[in-house]
Amino acid sequence: MFFERPDSGEIAVLVHIDFNDQKESYGPEEFVELAISAGADPVAVVSGSRQRPDARYFIGTGKLAEIKDIVDREEAQVVLFDHALSPSQERNLESVLQCRVLDRTGLILDIFAQRARTHEGKLQVELAQLQHMSTRLIRGWTHLERQKGGIGMRGPGETQLETDRRLLRERIKAIQKRLAKVGSQRDQNRRSRDRSSVPTVSLVGYTNAGKSTLFNRATGADVYAADQLFATLDPTLRRLDIEQIGSIVLADTVGFIRQLPHRLIKAFQATLKESSEADLLLHVVDAADVSRDENMAHVDSVLEEIGANEVPMLIVFNKIDALPTAEPRIDRDANGNPFRVWLSARDGQGIDLLKQAIAELLAEDVFSETLYLPSKYGRLRAMLFEHGAVRSERFDETGQFVLDVKLPKKDYLQILARAGMSEDQIEIT
Repeated sequence: MFFERPDSGEIAVLVHIDFNDQKESYGPEEFVELAISAGADPVAVVSGSRQRPDARYFIGTGKLAEIKDIVDREEAQVVLFDHALSPSQERNLESVLQCRVLDRTGLILDIFAQRARTHEGKLQVELAQLQHMSTRLIRGWTHLERQKGGIGMRGPGETQLETDRRLLRERIKAIQKRLAKVGSQRDQNRRSRDRSSVPTVSLVGYTNAGKSTLFNRATGADVYAADQLFATLDPTLRRLDIEQIGSIVLADTVGFIRQLPHRLIKAFQATLKESSEADLLLHVVDAADVSRDENMAHVDSVLEEIGANEVPMLIVFNKIDALPTAEPRIDRDANGNPFRVWLSARDGQGIDLLKQAIAELLAEDVFSETLYLPSKYGRLRAMLFEHGAVRSERFDETGQFVLDVKLPKKDYLQILARAGMSEDQIEIT
């Protein structure tokens, strides 16, 4: 597969190999989008199939010669592999091709580095980059390499490598400490939201499914949104008013992708915690994507990895404007509960239905009642105020406290238990 010669940008040759022993096989189209998102100008995509990767070059010598010819003819500056390469494979390939070689992990890290805007996002990306770099450190010092052991065999290369490794370890530890501090601040903010009984709804989904566009449409925010992979990385939280529920916090998070590097999942653990501790997940899906089922499966696997697979979920089929017969609607399960909403974030169709579905799902877990408490229940009254659950208070003609309360049902039951009381002891209207 060849492309027209680009006028600007880094000229790149892309390599995509299908292996017979892999459980799943997919084309190079998404990898082309990744390369373009990183700012590369692909001039050719080299495809092929093998039984298993070659230990030395990952690909066979015949395919390597084919890539070399394209690199020389097109004057390519970088060769991008849609696979994970070992450090030795990268060095061997660079030695033959005489240009930079980058694997899928390195490419995604580069895109993340370009997109990160907040202090936390930059720290997370730098941590993942340093951890990735630590396994490839020797590349920059091949001219100083020495064998260990033996008189006269200890050279400056070994010393420099050890120095760089130590500096990397120290920098990684420093970043981890700073991220831990940021994480604790996030936890504190999350606990504050819990105390004020504000439900959190988190947007998750495959990259470029339209999460940020939906976030902007629903909240009126101006988060960067574009038709590209990983258009936004940094988590953004906004308040959103939902009828019958009140204010909720809507969180926009990083998108997922096939073969998302494990280092990135670890580095973004604090960010992804917004999803794992949310009250409801909105799984945004590009309804017009031919690979939507596979993409949904990959999102589910990442959610399981971060411990968010038990959080209640509402599927949002976005981009119905690209489907000729689709209309905004709510799909319900056998019990009448919403489980899927069809909408278009770009033109606003179905946003009201989404809010309706969110209200129905969150209402099941919200306790919103008027309580009549005798004066002897003063401890329970104080605990409800401490939790921030009392919306108004007055007295009836008998002198009882009349409290309008609203809080998660599980919190209400916990408060009753701490007060040593049961539900049947409380008069409710």
